[in-house]
Amino acid sequence: MEKNKKLIAGLVFMLIFVTNTQAQEEGHKFTAGVDLYSNYVFRGTRFGTGPAVQPSVKFVSGGLTAGVWGSFDAAGYAEADPYVSYAFPFGLSLGVTDYYYPGQELFDVSEATGSHAFEVNSGFSKGGFSLSANYIINKSGGAASAGGDLYFQAGYTVSNVNIFAGAGDGWHTSDGEFNLCNIGIGTSKTITVTDSFSIPVSGLVIVNPEREQLFVVVGVSF
Repeated sequence: MEKNKKLIAGLVFMLIFVTNTQAQEEGHKFTAGVDLYSNYVFRGTRFGTGPAVQPSVKFVSGGLTAGVWGSFDAAGYAEADPYVSYAFPFGLSLGVTDYYYPGQELFDVSEATGSHAFEVNSGFSKGGFSLSANYIINKSGGAASAGGDLYFQAGYTVSNVNIFAGAGDGWHTSDGEFNLCNIGIGTSKTITVTDSFSIPVSGLVIVNPEREQLFVVVGVSF
């Protein structure tokens, strides 16, 4: 676990270091928002049992983004994920996400009962195409990660339609074996309420072949 902590610290330091000069030149800002979704589906698996409120707060400076994203529902499901990432001008992005579940001990990072799953993220996009690769580096009983969990996703966006397919192992599948687990198509539109106020609306149809599940998700953003 100590090795994992050093790896995370090193990645975060690298991301901050490479953006230091650019941040001073381009300025920075804090933003906050909230999404309301009919249900929370992540990588082909539903979490919680009802409508989800998903708040976020982030700091952006040049290519650097750092923040916390969460998902909460009336049935008691709670998730709060700190993250840091850096997007390079040529389409590559690198980052680290800490999947944390409120209600568990915040500072418990043990394998048996730990409440954090630490993931290294990478992505590349060009035109309408996108690719991502994700690797969870630690075993965590409370977060249900096995350590070494993998997830890969490819997508293509044209106009306001996005199609994607993802596969993974570990906590992404019912048996822990690598399999296709997240296929979907989504679209979005903006509803104009007044000349100065509009509401973005998005919808997704998601199929998980590994678990034999179908989901329809609709959400609005503020």
